[in-house]
Amino acid sequence: MKTFFGALLALSFLIAAPAQARRPPPAVLAQQSEPSEGELQSHKHYTNKAGQAVHSPARSKLGKVPAGASAKCRDASYSFSKNHRGTCSHHGGVERWL
Repeated sequence: MKTFFGALLALSFLIAAPAQARRPPPAVLAQQSEPSEGELQSHKHYTNKAGQAVHSPARSKLGKVPAGASAKCRDASYSFSKNHRGTCSHHGGVERWL
């Protein structure tokens, strides 16, 4: 009987684990390819909440999806955000996830 309650307690901790604990480790996120600056019209960066430098949304000079893009914004720029929250927020929102 103790084993059953022990297993039930362990399972409740797994179910209640915060979403943050289930995110990919930073090493996995760092493996995402970076955009080639020559393919983009703008070259600004910002620091996200995790303290990572991320390329700001930019339009492609070549008309194709740049390396490392995570979403296409409604203003035709590409976002390189590593999180969904706030992606394309100043660019009309997300048109589609890549």
